[in-house]
Amino acid sequence: MRVNERIRARQCRLIDETGAQLGITDVRDALALARGKGLDLIEVSPTAVPPVCKVMDYGKYKYEQGKREREARKKQHISEMKGIKMRPGTDEHDFQFKLKHTLRFLKEGDKVKITVSFRSREITHPEFARRALDRIAEAADDIASIEKPPGMEGRTMTMILSPR
Repeated sequence: MRVNERIRARQCRLIDETGAQLGITDVRDALALARGKGLDLIEVSPTAVPPVCKVMDYGKYKYEQGKREREARKKQHISEMKGIKMRPGTDEHDFQFKLKHTLRFLKEGDKVKITVSFRSREITHPEFARRALDRIAEAADDIASIEKPPGMEGRTMTMILSPR
């Protein structure tokens, strides 16, 4: 998009400030019309044949464009990675508490990394951790999908769930 004197073509398709098409006119006449109204002549589509130019207030246009971009940025949700930590011997009430948080995070649109950490001889029974992770995955099956299945990483077993 170019303003005023930078328009290179001899003729352009002119659109006035209300959006009405004025047809193909000489660039000098279009520039004189824009200056007469106290506005700018802006080349909207330079690749068209002939180029499309519009009579408008460039400062107001840039302000409105920035305002629309800020609104769009405000509405978009950035997905975060939330973490839930457990142990293989987590009791039922604590498990339900962690499950409730996991489901809430998934409903908010965030990914959840569930980590089960082992201490000392607990590592000899990784099936307890796998069972707990499978229970969480089964409970969240309708709102989440498994992005990374349960797997051992050192002394921890992790699984990543992402919202559907």
